[in-house]
Amino acid sequence: MSKLTKVSFVKSGAPSGGVAILLAGEDLSFGPAATDLLAGLAGGFDRAASVAGFKGSKSTTLDLIAPAGIGLDRIIVFGLGKVDELEEDDWMKLGGSIQGILKSFKIEKATVVYDLPGVVAGSSEAAATIGMGAKLRSYSFDTYKTKKSEDGAPLAHKLEIAVSDPKATKKVWAGLEGVADGVCLARDLVNLPPNDLGPVEFAKAASDLEKLGVEVEILTEKEMKKLKMGALLAVSQGSVRPPRLAVMRWNGGKKGDAPLAFVGKGVVFDTGGISIKPAGGMDEMKGDMGGAAAVTGLMHALAARKAKANVIGVIGCVENMPDGNAYRPGDILTAMSGTTIEVLNTDAEGRLVLADALWYTQSRFKPAFMIDLATLTGAVLVALGHLNAGMYSNSDELAENLDTAGKSSGETVWRMPLSKDYDKLIDTPNADVKNTGGRMAGSITAAQFLQRFTNDVPWAHLDIAGTGFGPAKNEINQSWATGYGVRLLDRLVADFYED
Repeated sequence: MSKLTKVSFVKSGAPSGGVAILLAGEDLSFGPAATDLLAGLAGGFDRAASVAGFKGSKSTTLDLIAPAGIGLDRIIVFGLGKVDELEEDDWMKLGGSIQGILKSFKIEKATVVYDLPGVVAGSSEAAATIGMGAKLRSYSFDTYKTKKSEDGAPLAHKLEIAVSDPKATKKVWAGLEGVADGVCLARDLVNLPPNDLGPVEFAKAASDLEKLGVEVEILTEKEMKKLKMGALLAVSQGSVRPPRLAVMRWNGGKKGDAPLAFVGKGVVFDTGGISIKPAGGMDEMKGDMGGAAAVTGLMHALAARKAKANVIGVIGCVENMPDGNAYRPGDILTAMSGTTIEVLNTDAEGRLVLADALWYTQSRFKPAFMIDLATLTGAVLVALGHLNAGMYSNSDELAENLDTAGKSSGETVWRMPLSKDYDKLIDTPNADVKNTGGRMAGSITAAQFLQRFTNDVPWAHLDIAGTGFGPAKNEINQSWATGYGVRLLDRLVADFYED
């Protein structure tokens, strides 16, 4: 991971050197600090804006070389459009866009003059969110580059945001920075090559959260055998790398309150097993642990901002390989719950890992709800593309809360159907259930399968195959791995479940 931009907050005033970032509302409305700075341009701004056709419209910019005598190298004006209509996601994207400009111009220091007309002028939340967007955009994965490209350096290592109340803004930022770090951790885990991130190494990454106060317990293959996790262990048996189940606990709520539980699919590499995948694109299967990465990043975020909730994070870490000991199509497995599962396709392995992880979580911790995340099916990518995660739930309340949190955070979900009629597609005469219902309604039947291992606990399944990695780059992410799910679930906890 590259060095992330350092964000700080200072008292409003004239920027001291470097580049000034000004924010303009529709029809070139500025706050007083920005107006005073532009007055020093002796009419040059009005002429430059007129020539460029810049009117402060949303997502437009005007770049000005600062005249001698004002102590600045450059003034860059970002148009916001109708300021009173901007939402949290807009401020986040603004921060990302600012970082993008600074990187392309190789600017090492810049100051955002957060000074706007209207009711948002003193918003610490919006100012801190700009900083979060900038930090997320500054992420890049260059750990394995032995020669750094000159095109991307230097980054804007220092971004000041001048606000009317730095103390209040820093308080907001303390929480957001922890969430941003959680997103970057999730991105790192997904981006790491599979030769360096096996199940054992993934579990070690979870254990590293102990320094933030997270309690971590790692279950080995021997311990999982005692628990009779026959579904999860079947997936791992073709690999020379042993499986791990990592249990992370954050106790920030009231003693005795039922925890919130998040469960992640952690298939560190998925060849498809005996039902081997085509060679083209198989390298991307290093990201098949995106759900577990999101859960790990979420636990980092919650601990870093000291969330007032009791939370459990469980990740099942395995590798799906085709060797002489691999499980086969036609095998019948017995899951921890006692359910028998006929294997028709060994590439439908993530649901087997989650079956035992979900059952273990509900039986041991008696959670208030469970949410699992998994890069589970290509079918959800066909249905929803890269814009929404597929959401399935047995609880209308939980589904509605997730939908609201998605819209607030910008990590959106789209609810998909569950019904007994779809269960018929995974019935089999040979066992209690089969692990795939075929091509039709593939994402739905995968969710129907998982629902059998929830024991009627309020539950939601997020299929993040389209959102976890690979979508088109955007204002706050230029990486292949997105870290999707960390901000969504942190917002869910913060808005609906904290004391």
